[in-house]
Amino acid sequence: MGDPSEDFLNLHEIAKAARANLSHDHWDYLMGAAESETTMKRNRQALDSIAFRPRVLRDMTGVDCSSTLLGHPMRIPVALAPIGSLETFEAGGGATASRGAAEFGSINFHSSTSSPGLEETAAAADNPKVFNLYVRGDHAWVDDIVRRAVDAGYVAFSLTVDSAVYSRRERDLANRFIKEWRAGATGLEYQTGLSWDLVKWFKDTHDMPLILKGIATAEDTAIACEHGVDMVYVSNHGGRQLDHGRGAMDVLPEVVAEARGRAGVLVDGGFLRGTDVVKAIILGADAVVIGRLYCMGMAAAGQAGLVRVLELLEEEIRIAMALLGATALDQLDASYACPASPVDAPHVTSAFPLLEPGDHQY
Repeated sequence: MGDPSEDFLNLHEIAKAARANLSHDHWDYLMGAAESETTMKRNRQALDSIAFRPRVLRDMTGVDCSSTLLGHPMRIPVALAPIGSLETFEAGGGATASRGAAEFGSINFHSSTSSPGLEETAAAADNPKVFNLYVRGDHAWVDDIVRRAVDAGYVAFSLTVDSAVYSRRERDLANRFIKEWRAGATGLEYQTGLSWDLVKWFKDTHDMPLILKGIATAEDTAIACEHGVDMVYVSNHGGRQLDHGRGAMDVLPEVVAEARGRAGVLVDGGFLRGTDVVKAIILGADAVVIGRLYCMGMAAAGQAGLVRVLELLEEEIRIAMALLGATALDQLDASYACPASPVDAPHVTSAFPLLEPGDHQY
C-alpha cells in the first residue's frame, strides 16, 4: 500500500479494497443484517428519499465542517460506532480505531464486545472516547465497568438498548459463522432483562454523561429525557437486530421533535457518503455515527484507510455545504431538503455505483 490519498480517490475504491482483503465470511458478517435484511435496505432507502433544496449567490468562502459532541470538538460531525469484534476487520481492533480517530480529529465509541479491552483501547490514543456496554451482569458489575471507564478517561458511557435478544443474521447462519464472543457468552439474561430501572440507577449513581443507543420512537425519546439521559442515539443496529423496522432517517425527525433540546441526538444506519451526513444535520441530528464504512477503511488499509475514509467524507461534506449555500453546520435546517423518490433500489452498498456487480456481494 502506498499513499492512501493517491490510492483511494473515492470511497468506492476503499469498499472494493476491503472486499478484496476480507474473507467471504468476514465480508458477510460486516455487510449482513437480520433475516430478510429489510431494515438495512430501508436505512439506505430513507436517505435516498431526501433531496436537497440549494440556495445560491452566497459567499462560500471558508466553509467550516467542524462540530462538537458533548462539548468535545470534532473535525466533522462524524463519530465512529461501537462495533463488535472490530478485530475481525483489522488486527488492532479498537486500538486502531482510536488511533485513526485521534489522527483525524474524531471521537470513537468502543464496544464491550470488541478487542482490546477498555483500558488498552483508551491508552492507544489521546482523543475523546465513549465506552459502549452490553450488560452482562448486575448493578455491581455495571458499576465496576463504569468506574473502570472513568478511570481510563472515557468522556461518556453508552448503553445498547435494542438488543434484548440476539437476532437471526442469516448470512452468518448460512456461512456457519459464529463469532467466538457470542459462542462463549455468559450473562446474556442481564441484557434481556434491561429496563428503565437501570437507566434511573445510572443517572442517580454516576455523573458520567449517558447515551442510549438504539432509540427508535418518540415515545422512548420522551422517557429517556425524563430520566435525564444526555444523548439519544437513533439506531436500528444497521438493520442487524429487528427486521422490518423503519429506516433510521425516517425515525430521526420524530426523535428530534420530542427531544426538543433536552437531550442531544445521534443517528446511524446506512450512512456512506458526505451528502448522507449533511441530510442528517439538516433534519436535526447533532452528529452521525458511521459503522460499516469505517470498518471498510480499516479492512482496506488499517489506520491509514480509516483516516482516508474520514478525509473523503470531509471533502464530500464540504462540497455539499458549499453547493447548498451554507458555510457552517448550524445554518442547515429543514428548508434545505424535501421528500424525493429514490433513483435506485437500495442495498448495503448502493451508495457506491462504480462498484462492479460482483464487488457488491449483496
